[in-house]
Amino acid sequence: MTTHPTSADAAMSVEDDRHDHPGHDDGRDHAGHSHGSMRDVQRRALWIALILNGGFLAAEVAGGIIFNSLALLADAAHMLSDVVGLGIALIAQGLMIRPATRRHSYGFQRAEVLGGQLNAILLVVVAGWISFEAIGRIGDPADIQGRGMLIVATLGLAVNVGSAVMLARARGRSVNMRGAYVHMVVDAAGSVAAIVAAIAVIVWGADWADSVMSLLVAMLVLWSAWGLLRDTTNMLLEAAPDDVDLGEVEAALAADSRVIGVHHTHVWSLASDVTAFSGHVVLADIDTLHDAQVEGDRLKAMLADSFSIDHATLELECHGCDTDATGAHAGLDDTDVVAGSSA
Repeated sequence: MTTHPTSADAAMSVEDDRHDHPGHDDGRDHAGHSHGSMRDVQRRALWIALILNGGFLAAEVAGGIIFNSLALLADAAHMLSDVVGLGIALIAQGLMIRPATRRHSYGFQRAEVLGGQLNAILLVVVAGWISFEAIGRIGDPADIQGRGMLIVATLGLAVNVGSAVMLARARGRSVNMRGAYVHMVVDAAGSVAAIVAAIAVIVWGADWADSVMSLLVAMLVLWSAWGLLRDTTNMLLEAAPDDVDLGEVEAALAADSRVIGVHHTHVWSLASDVTAFSGHVVLADIDTLHDAQVEGDRLKAMLADSFSIDHATLELECHGCDTDATGAHAGLDDTDVVAGSSA
């Protein structure tokens, strides 16, 4: 029995079985496998960095106290934030791989964004503490043991550079990994500053260099934190990803020979490595709902190939369609049919 729509449009939701939703992985989705393997690599890199930095933290704190160096203690404070930040990043990565639930239908993709934002806030707090201590010491520089400070700072630089290189290779587009990576880079800069200050103390007896270099590190920390805080906030506000131009996406869809209109478009990030898109696409020269679905699949494949959009939901509007997927007349004649197609 055929049921006629009550308006000019008939709506039907059609699920694309070739793509899994974020948070689900049944082995069919190549993109899902790619994301999963990359996230495993990222977790291993985070664990190694956490062990290295945690092991060196105690040595740097002891060195800062023994050699009376604020630069070393400032670097140790940031290393403490590194350990905490790496822990946050690991927790976020663990949440990201949890499967979707009825309550969290997208899974926990946004955990990485929250992890990145927490790390940004932590960087701001560290920069404030370093600045406060450095300003207090400028007028009354402490007596610093430059040689011991130089040894500890050099060892710290080796740990920080090694961790930064490892995280850089594994970070991909993840803002969570970026937060951990920024911690390592800034801490490496802090170690360089401590080395410079130690040399100034040894060669010229310039104890004040310890405070000056600490202030430079604080400014670098703030600059790094601002960029991370801005990007994670934009993701939480559903802003378009930096590498996707919505106008270009609309133009690519409109360029298809069977598309006569594109409207109500949105693009955002579920996670930094999962881009989502939704929009209405008006089709011409389509006779059946089945044909509309086939065209929708082709358009989604184009979005994945051209823009790395992994999760696309298209409302396909066609004129003159009938609702019978076999092509048999369904009694709708010249009505419009909207086929919802989700990847």
